[in-house]
Amino acid sequence: MMDGRAMQDAALIGADALGRLMPMYLWITPTGLIRAAGPTLGKLCGPAPLIGERFLDLFQVERPRALYSMADVQALAGQRILLSLRKGPGTSLRGQTQPLSAGQGWLLNLSFGISVAEAVRDHRLTNADFAPTDLTVELLYLTEVKAAVMGELAALNARLRRAHDEAEARALTDALTGLANRRALDAELARDCALAARGGTPFALMHLDLDFFKVVNDTFGHAAGDAVLVEVAQRLRAETRAGDTVARVGGDEFVLILRGEADPDAVAEVAARIITDLERPIPFGGRPCRISASVGVALSGRAPAPGRMQAEADAATYAAKRAGRGRCVVG
Repeated sequence: MMDGRAMQDAALIGADALGRLMPMYLWITPTGLIRAAGPTLGKLCGPAPLIGERFLDLFQVERPRALYSMADVQALAGQRILLSLRKGPGTSLRGQTQPLSAGQGWLLNLSFGISVAEAVRDHRLTNADFAPTDLTVELLYLTEVKAAVMGELAALNARLRRAHDEAEARALTDALTGLANRRALDAELARDCALAARGGTPFALMHLDLDFFKVVNDTFGHAAGDAVLVEVAQRLRAETRAGDTVARVGGDEFVLILRGEADPDAVAEVAARIITDLERPIPFGGRPCRISASVGVALSGRAPAPGRMQAEADAATYAAKRAGRGRCVVG
């Protein structure tokens, strides 16, 4: 105020200066033609000049209601409106109309709102396309940083999960043969016993001890022994089903869980087939390594317990060895 009177003088500003302050403004004449526009809107609307185009031909007002004439625009003076481009990617915009004095029409200042990220991508906008005081660029930077950080965290978590899974798998796997180890076998046997005790699937526990393995080691060396163990593992996998478990639990000891096998004769046939397969010579360094196997079997029965079943299978294996090796005893 000056001398107690409010100043009513109009502030005059050129179109270029206005464009720097408000890169997304439109000056619309009373007849609905675009008289001036901010430079960023020029990017949005394509290579054709905006000046002289009809506002309602380029933009579709959606809220608070559709507009069909400039009289409708005048009725929304001072209100917030939501609109979109009629062509191109249909970028959503929001803004507010302000009537100009002396019948010059309306000034409409627009922004992207929450669709700014899509607009930057679709129209390849840069920092220069926003007003110097607009926080949009900083917010976009923070959004990108957050996305990058979240992406890195997700990738790190994925790597940690893979490392955990790999470490867990190694902890349950025999390093030489790739079979399950004693720890893995104990866990699976405990689970199968619990299921069978509740009326679930019966199973056979087969303990297999290699015959003449010490002769191979003494004659050809430990490298030959390792090669024999690897080949034994492959042959045991080939003789069992995908749902069975094959584990190496000692130097030349293997244990198999044959799920669904409850008939002693059927299990004995499986053991005989395995023994026959293992007695095929295993070549190493151009010379044949010959082994066999003594097999002891325990059946799950009505009240299976891991310790009892392992003891029964071990006792049956010793009985097979005492009986001459290369045979199976079902306990």
